[in-house]
Order: sequence, then structure tokens, then C-alpha cells
Amino acid sequence: MKIKSLNPPYQLFQIIFFLLLCLNVCPKISHSQWLQWGGPNRNFKVDSEGLKTDWTEEKPIQLWKRQLGEGYSAICADQDNLYTMFRRGNEDVVIALSAQTGKTIWEYAYTSLPWGEFNQQYGPGPHSTPLIIGDYIYSIGFRTELTCLDKKNGQKIWSHNLWDEYGAKPGDRGYASSPIAYKDLLIVLAGGKGHGVMAFNLKNGQLVWKAQDFINSYSSPIIINVDGQDQLIAFVEKKVAALDPNTGGLFWQHGHNTQYQIHASTPIWGKDNILFISSAYDAGSRALHLSLQDGKTVVEELWYSKKVRVQHGSAVRVDDTIYASSGHGPAFLTAVSVKTGEVTNQQRGFGKANLIMAGTQMIVLDEAGKLAIVKANPNSFDVLAESEVLTSRAWTVPTLAGGKIYLRDMKEILALDIGVNTKIER
Repeated sequence: MKIKSLNPPYQLFQIIFFLLLCLNVCPKISHSQWLQWGGPNRNFKVDSEGLKTDWTEEKPIQLWKRQLGEGYSAICADQDNLYTMFRRGNEDVVIALSAQTGKTIWEYAYTSLPWGEFNQQYGPGPHSTPLIIGDYIYSIGFRTELTCLDKKNGQKIWSHNLWDEYGAKPGDRGYASSPIAYKDLLIVLAGGKGHGVMAFNLKNGQLVWKAQDFINSYSSPIIINVDGQDQLIAFVEKKVAALDPNTGGLFWQHGHNTQYQIHASTPIWGKDNILFISSAYDAGSRALHLSLQDGKTVVEELWYSKKVRVQHGSAVRVDDTIYASSGHGPAFLTAVSVKTGEVTNQQRGFGKANLIMAGTQMIVLDEAGKLAIVKANPNSFDVLAESEVLTSRAWTVPTLAGGKIYLRDMKEILALDIGVNTKIER
């Protein structure tokens, strides 16, 4: 029997029908990775299809909770495993846990002693968040112990003590900046003359470059692209600066002072080439427009205001609006135009808080342990659900991955099911 082949239009119809069927029937893949400070793109944002707000008995579903220890390191999520740091006696501890149960998979601990000027008023740390690249996890302790571990078993691959080896003494509250990867480099804000910023080979830990005389000031760096040119943004004492991430060469710098020279929030970058920076105390916020002309960066300050002051929480940008918890005493949920500096909305109801965005819904965790889902727009904050979920100081930014939210305070770490399929938002 001779079988007739289908004509091309009919074949095309079958293919389109099959693809449409898959889109409606096949399960959506949830993004289950949060591998660094600030999430997939270091901007505290993921896109999503909606968070659950019908919490049973006014609480989201708790999957597990366990004791951990002091520290503010955020939680990295890599498929079935979680990674973070905590303090145990005189040790800093890097830990891997099961994302399903919270049980310990491995620990890597090392002695790390306070020094004379160390201020333990807000706890001993650690403060920095690990970074996961491929098979390795990179961490920095409160006394600048930089360590590369095998993420499967916690075995040490290489390490450096930035203070002992290079004289990169941390601030009096301990080291807090989270490392960032660029190509085959691990870049850290070290601080000090000639080594304000340092870059190491990711695989073997060899020093590739060190540059600048910056004094570190707790903030974590980001990588931006200005009209085709990659720039490393460092928010350091007295200024914000941009470096060539390949060499450490200085592109530009712009002054930004505070009473105590504490810059602890992370800069926010937008596709319109606007860089937002903010500090608490007597500093405030700035928006800088960057452009590349004849190979040089032109920096234009769009506005400066003391009405928005982000102390150490995470700010997020959606469209032309920056959302943040503003204030270092009483704090307000705040919306500010990134282009004009106009404060379009402020609302009480939360203590000093960290924010992450899931689509148009904002997850708020304040320092008292109150978790909320908020529908945010430039002119209003609509609280859709809220619950007390933590009991001690909660200064760690939440982690959202695979439909779960992972939280910690100074005593415990827990996982909640908020039922969201997430994907990267760029």
C-alpha cells in the first residue's frame, strides 16, 4: 500500500495544534534557583504567575522550620538544596540544607574571632551572602575569610583571608559585602589602599587584579551595561564608583556622603541607564543617568533627595518606580519616581523591611518578622495577606524559588509554600 504524504499546509496546522496543546496541558516549569545576593539578576525580582494570598488561618503553609543560629546571610537556593551562613560560638559556618526538609547536608566551619573595635551591638554576623557558580559555592565571613567550597560535600577548594593577606580590614560591624562573578572572575569589595576591589580566578583562587583605594562600606557590588560597556558598580565610603570589571580600572565616581559613611543598600540599575543609590542617616537618595560618549561615561545627576533613605534593606524597581522601606528608625513603605525623585506614596504598618518583587506583587518582610504580600503601584499599597512568621530580628532578605519562600531570623530558618511558578525577570 502506498501511503500518501500530508501536504505542507496540513502538516503546519498539525504542528501548530500540537504546540498550542502543550502550552495548555504541559505543566509550567518553576524557576528553583536563587544563587546569589539579590536573586537571579541581583535586582531582587522574579516574574511570576501570582502568589497565594488565601493563607489558611491567616498564615501561609509552613513546610518546615528549624533552629539555625545568628547571622544575616541570605539563603541561596539551588534546585533541591539551600545554602547560607551562620554563627556558632567562635565559628563562622557555611551550611547546606535540604530544601524539602531543612535537614543538614553538610557544614563547613572555621574559627573567626572578633577584634578590639568590633561592634557586636547587632550581632556577630556573618552578614555576607554566598555565591553559587557551577559546582562551587563562594563565601566571605565577618572577618574577611574568603572560601571556595565544593557545593556537593563542603570540601574546601581554596581560601584567602583578605585582612591577613592583603590588609583589607573590615568595618567595625564586620564584613558584609556579597561577592559577584564576572566571566572567570570572583570580584569582592575588599577595602584599603591599592586593594579597594579585588578579583580572583574562580577555579584556583589566584589573584588576577587589585585596584583603587576605596574604603569598603557594607554594600554589595553589581554589574551594569552602559551603552555596550560592562561596568562594576561599587557603593563605597563617600562615593559610588564604576570600574572596568576586567582590570579594576576606574571609569567614573560620584560623591555620596553620610554621617557615619555607612552605605549598606544595593544600587538599583534600569534599562533607561538610570542608577539609583540610597543611604540612611543624613544622606538620602540619588538618581544618576549614565551614557557613553566618545568612550567615556557621562554622569548626570537627575535628582537628590533626603525624603527617601534606605538603611540596609533591599529596594526594587518596577517600571519607573522605586519601592523601598525608607527610614532608619520608624520606616515607611515608599514609592518614588526614579526619574524625578517625587515620592508618590508612603504607608505605615511595617517596621524596617526587606522587599522582593514577584511580578506586580511585593513580598515584604519587616524586622519584627511580619511577612506580607502587597499589591504595589506608584500611588497605593494594597496589603493582600500578612502574618507574623518569625520571632527575632529579621534583617535577612527573603528568598523566592520554586513556589517556596525561605526566611530566617537570628534563631531560625523556615520554608513556606506560597504556590508560585517563578521565572527570571530581567
